[in-house]
Amino acid sequence: MATDELSSKLSRRLQIEEGTEDPVAVDDAGHENGSDEKPSTANADSELGAKLMRRGELNEGHGEHCQPSMKVFNPYTEFKEFSRKQIKDMEKMFKMYDAGKDNFIDLMELKLMMEKLGAPQTHIGLKNMIKEVDEDLDNKLSFREFLLIFRKAAAGELSEDSGLSVLARLSEIDVSTEGVKGAKTFFEAKVQAINESNRFEAEIRQEQEAKKKQAEEQKQRRAAFKELQSAFK
Repeated sequence: MATDELSSKLSRRLQIEEGTEDPVAVDDAGHENGSDEKPSTANADSELGAKLMRRGELNEGHGEHCQPSMKVFNPYTEFKEFSRKQIKDMEKMFKMYDAGKDNFIDLMELKLMMEKLGAPQTHIGLKNMIKEVDEDLDNKLSFREFLLIFRKAAAGELSEDSGLSVLARLSEIDVSTEGVKGAKTFFEAKVQAINESNRFEAEIRQEQEAKKKQAEEQKQRRAAFKELQSAFK
């Protein structure tokens, strides 16, 4: 098998490097007879050889295992300068333009977003917009990188003529009712970092109370409807 043959070659190479065996010239007759290996086979052997060598290093303790990152992104704890409502509004906007539903906004989806906002950008302009917040260099925007746009805008870190600044300014996310005094647009909003943990808990309570109130109103409407029905019987 190809694996056994490759393992034998690797073992022989190690013996030659250690001086326990002399190298032997390879007969090129096979090449003249047209028996060259196909490039795809050579690439596969090379990749398999690299994997075998890597495994050997790990077994001998010369390498380190690389574990994938298991860190879970929580926008509410990482972006504490924003309220829950603001983050939910940003998430709603992100999902609206994530046409592929792959949790990323690529260049074409960003192009559509800017056109919908009434500020179309050139191809180079769109690439520069992504590049400015593309921390993992995958040429597309994750939700976290999308939030970075608004963080930079709120902190005044974007030039007024930049595409990201235009995106933040033209977005429909309104913070005028979120406790940031004097804010009329998101771009003008400044971070209010006073007692973040208490504010977070208060927002959750407000959401719960709003849901409770909504349920009570629905209950009252159903009762009134039943009473009206009984009056006509």
